[in-house]
Amino acid sequence: MKLPQAVDENLSFLLAELDSQLTTLQAYFEDPQLETAHRLVQRAGYSHNLASRVQKACLSGLLRGKKSQTRHLQLQSIDTVARNLDLLSRLARRAVQHAESVTRRKLLRAEAYVKPIQQVSGSLKLVHAALQSRDSRQAVQIGQTRASLDDFYDRLFRTYTRDMHGSKHTEDLANSLLVANEVRRMGEAVQGVSEAILSINIGQTVQFERYFTLRSVLAGSIKSDDDIDLEPLAETRSGSAISSVSTHTSRGKPIDAVFKDGDHKKVKEERAGVKSWNSVYPGLAPKILSYEKRGESAALLIEHLPGKTFEDIVLNGSDTQLAAAQTALHKTVQDIWRKTKTDEPAEASSMDQLSRRMGDVYRVHPRFSGGEKRLQGLDLPGFETLISAAAARERKLVAPFSVYIHGDFNLDNVIFDPTEKNIRFIDLHRSRYMDYVQDVSVFMVSNYRLQVLDAATRARITQVVIDLHRTAAKFARGQGDKTFEYRLALGLIRSFASSTRFIFDHDHANRMFLRARYLLETVLTVPEGREARLKLPIRELFSD
Repeated sequence: MKLPQAVDENLSFLLAELDSQLTTLQAYFEDPQLETAHRLVQRAGYSHNLASRVQKACLSGLLRGKKSQTRHLQLQSIDTVARNLDLLSRLARRAVQHAESVTRRKLLRAEAYVKPIQQVSGSLKLVHAALQSRDSRQAVQIGQTRASLDDFYDRLFRTYTRDMHGSKHTEDLANSLLVANEVRRMGEAVQGVSEAILSINIGQTVQFERYFTLRSVLAGSIKSDDDIDLEPLAETRSGSAISSVSTHTSRGKPIDAVFKDGDHKKVKEERAGVKSWNSVYPGLAPKILSYEKRGESAALLIEHLPGKTFEDIVLNGSDTQLAAAQTALHKTVQDIWRKTKTDEPAEASSMDQLSRRMGDVYRVHPRFSGGEKRLQGLDLPGFETLISAAAARERKLVAPFSVYIHGDFNLDNVIFDPTEKNIRFIDLHRSRYMDYVQDVSVFMVSNYRLQVLDAATRARITQVVIDLHRTAAKFARGQGDKTFEYRLALGLIRSFASSTRFIFDHDHANRMFLRARYLLETVLTVPEGREARLKLPIRELFSD
């Protein structure tokens, strides 16, 4: 897609101005002179004004042009290029300002900066061509400058800090180190330019490392970036990014998959979770098509699962579709519980989990924090006190058996295929053998916390919760699990209270927190040894 003329022209002028400024910066390091430094500093307004013109032209293009996701991403990325070019200009000025503060020129080691500046300048010469031709190889070449500048900085850092030991000229060495840092940061700015170009080519905002992991997991399948259609699906709370990938093999065969990347540990856990499900209950988890580790990050290419998330069905599906999804879900979870059941007792430790998360809850909702209160002569213990008391009760109460659980059984991690009428699971990095009430409580509260206000939908949500509870309670009776309801109450306490850290609507969060407190007080009033007698008022708990 061709750039608007005003964007293209001003970006060309900005690149030319940056080339001139970097040439001046290089000349300064070849022969540090105050006059050269002044000449560079005096160009500040030129680059800033040109960058502003590019940004204004991008905004104008977004407002006036034909609205499309491709157009929006293109102009947004050009805006990013302009911001990083303006940052480069500021870093160059700061570098000479710090350099001019060094009184003993020998300590500056000015000659060491010539090659890094040449590398930055050479990278910028590729920008316009890379944008016009959508050449990802040139974009990658631009971004690789950062690694070179990082290596340069590491060497100078060791040199400057070594010289500081026993030196009487630490101020000069400190200013020299600041110069090195400004040049190092030029690598970050240049990488930002590279990422913007790659984002245009890929069709989604992409980080430099993410581009390489994507190319790695698709290795041998594609010829060029033009063959990749990448659409964002989600961002997990752990920092992983999830996208759908559509492409074709070199033989023209279509590939529809899910690309998930992020922290190596999290992605590795996801991979292990998928593998374990395919072992203990084949057909439920998606297949892993490819896995790649790169430094501290990793990526998975996972089979695309047809269908809709349970959340989408609850909120937008027809009554018939929801009924079919519920039937499939209830049948599936009961089958999983029966087939994976072991005689190993399970400790959910819901109260210990909640205690660890309360700090995050209070950061979002500080009004929930507070100690003991007194109301009309009645002492009301603090929430933390109630958690501690419930934790002591919970430690004496274990599930009589274990089953293999999802571990993060939220509505959006359950997929229903209306054609095949089957259930599939995604996001499986927390799967393990555990008390099944953990999954039950998480699923129930993930329904309640949906921020939908209309009465009909809220009533529908309540019924979904009641139906799952009825299914789980029936399974518990069949297995002779007499304390199911009590342990479920503890799981609901954890999920109600800890989920408020994801809810910014004060009223909705307050309703959830009060339910957690009500359940805490309820379980603590049950005499020890009588836990099997507790019956939860599920409809009242999940109705507003």
